[in-house]
Formats: sequence, structure tokens, C-alpha cells
Amino acid sequence: MSDLSRIGVAIDSDLLHKFDQYIGQRGYTNRSEAFRDLIRDALIEKTAEKPDSIVVGTLTLVYDHHVRLLSDRLTAMQHDHFHLVLSTLHVHLDHNNCLEVLILKGKAAAVQKMADALISTKGVMHGRLTITSPGAAS
Repeated sequence: MSDLSRIGVAIDSDLLHKFDQYIGQRGYTNRSEAFRDLIRDALIEKTAEKPDSIVVGTLTLVYDHHVRLLSDRLTAMQHDHFHLVLSTLHVHLDHNNCLEVLILKGKAAAVQKMADALISTKGVMHGRLTITSPGAAS
């Protein structure tokens, strides 16, 4: 970590109380680390908005594997974009439903486009992409 700088921040008392409750529930032991994490999140989000920036993401999909050819379609889409897929994890949730987690890396626009295509595939019940930066702000 680089040299620390101290700053002062003026916050409405009610907002600070809510913030303290929030960070307590999340397990933070002090406000400073919570503020640093919020700033990192904002910077990573800004990076992910740039289509050519390199991002890392996890895509979580839940789907019914009994939907005709769905598993084959999802696998084919992953093979078509193998250069974005670092790893996958497949879990059988119950007799009908599967959970798949993909770790993706590439240009933000390409990662988002692939995630959107997989999530919108007929038979996928739920999907969510979470993006971060491979060099996340420290």
C-alpha cells in the first residue's frame, strides 16, 4: 500500500448512522476501509464502462437442463468465445436445475455481449454478470 493520506468528510448525521449500521453488518471494523472499498468499486465500475478496457467477470447461470438442446447451445456459445472463457464450474442443483459459473476475461464490451447472449438464451432462468478489474484499484 502506498503512503496514506488523511482527509476530512462532512456527512449528514442520519446518513452516517445508516452507513455505520451498513458497515457493521458487512463486518468492517472501521470506516476507512469501507470508504476505500466504495471508492474502489466506483473506479472499477468506471473502468468497466469503457468498451476496450480489460475486465474479469463471473457469470452465474441457473437453467433447467431438460430444456431441449439448451446445454448444447450454452456449450457451443462458450466454445465460440473460448478466448474469453478462463474456467467454468457446473453444479447439479437438483433433478432439473443446474448452476453454471463462468470466469471470463477480455474487453469489457465483449465480456458483456457474451454474458448477455448466454443469459438471454431460452431456458436460462436467471443469470448475473459481476465485473471487476484484473488490476483492481488498491
